[in-house]
Amino acid sequence: VQLVESGGALVQAGGSLRLSCAASGMTFSGTVMGWYRQAPGKQREFFISTTSDGRRVNVGESAKGRFSIFRDDAKNTMYLQMNSLKPDDTAVYYCYAESVVGGPRYWGQGTQVTVSS
Repeated sequence: VQLVESGGALVQAGGSLRLSCAASGMTFSGTVMGWYRQAPGKQREFFISTTSDGRRVNVGESAKGRFSIFRDDAKNTMYLQMNSLKPDDTAVYYCYAESVVGGPRYWGQGTQVTVSS
């Protein structure tokens, strides 16, 4: 299983970004996929996730209001839409995937998002 994130960048406060997480080597359906983030000097925190059918979306406290998650099963890709970015959103964003019935959790390598004030 391989998860590859992309889309991280340096952006000004108030801007938007869309992160992508492309999955390979796994069955895309029947999974939970989501994002964690790790800000400088802080622990990695859960951010947002969704089931493969999109019916169950869990949103962490930091992700409420300005972020959304969606998946394109045809492309085996998950996205994180980030709007109205703030300097506090500066972090490395990691995508993950796991089966809804349990098993190992797979991680991507992370993508850096830096928001300048």
